[in-house]
Amino acid sequence: MQPFLVSTALVALAEIGDKTQLLSLVLAARYRAPVPIILGILAATLANHGIAAGLGDLLARTLDPSILNWAIVASFVAMGLWMLVPDKLDDEQLPRRSAHGVFLATGLAFFLAEMGDKTQVATIALAARFHEWAPVVAGTTLGMLVANVPAVLFGHKFADRLPSRWIHAVAAILFVVLGGFALHAALQPH
Repeated sequence: MQPFLVSTALVALAEIGDKTQLLSLVLAARYRAPVPIILGILAATLANHGIAAGLGDLLARTLDPSILNWAIVASFVAMGLWMLVPDKLDDEQLPRRSAHGVFLATGLAFFLAEMGDKTQVATIALAARFHEWAPVVAGTTLGMLVANVPAVLFGHKFADRLPSRWIHAVAAILFVVLGGFALHAALQPH
């Protein structure tokens, strides 16, 4: 249960003010179709984070445990620092209306926006740390939905009122704390 809960909390916090949350707001304003947008976010996140967790699990199985432990330490600390850098959404990342509908446009836009994003990197690190693919993917996906579904449903009404700098600071601290736990594990004799 711990991998699921930690993954959910970290990604939900990391997503506040992230470019994919901004993308959620833009898609909601453009298409005004919350159900296919939410389903597109779900499908894209499951696919993207499933691949990322698979990579993390593969790294956990193939790397020497001491190297893996140090890589996890570095990734959590780097994620903590990266959390302090605000995201911006580029206009070319926005989907155009397509014949395949809002669901496909949202799914494709989200999948591509998540490539190399903080939450994808965090998913790799979480899967490598916990060695449990399904709870990590379920947790990171739920975290994405926790952060993005309200953006789709409520739009700009509440987005400007959230203290995203403080939320990012808390997420950064949590990543650094996880890095500290990973450092403790890395320093233990094997």
